[in-house]
Amino acid sequence: MKAKHQRLILALLALGGVAGAGVLGASALRDEAAYFRTPEEIEAGKAVVGEPMRLGGMVAANSIKRQSDGITIVFVATDGKASIPVQFTGIVPDLFAENSGMVADGRMRADGTFVADKILAKHDEKYMPPQMEGMDKAVAKAAAKT
Repeated sequence: MKAKHQRLILALLALGGVAGAGVLGASALRDEAAYFRTPEEIEAGKAVVGEPMRLGGMVAANSIKRQSDGITIVFVATDGKASIPVQFTGIVPDLFAENSGMVADGRMRADGTFVADKILAKHDEKYMPPQMEGMDKAVAKAAAKT
């Protein structure tokens, strides 16, 4: 076989390997992709039941209720315009509290409750996810009134 043909075969094999790795990476990311939604968007019907998503908002005042099993909590996530009940089973972050920002990974149930698999709390008083910038002060005022 000529050297020219060997180089062509090696180039095609390398191209095939890169394409295969791209397909595998894309299929893995497809399973992990989650849309970011606010309570207002969910209430407006932009969320599909069972679709993986992230819910971002503030924990409403006086809404955290611990269940009798000791590890399940139910609370209300709000963005000042709408509120969504959230259920989480597990250990919540230390910074998770009422009137503070949070992001939850999970899915909507048909009854309108968001079932979270993971909850992330804001790092400090200045942190807010980029999608929620400008919402913090208005939501804090609305949450304080309730």
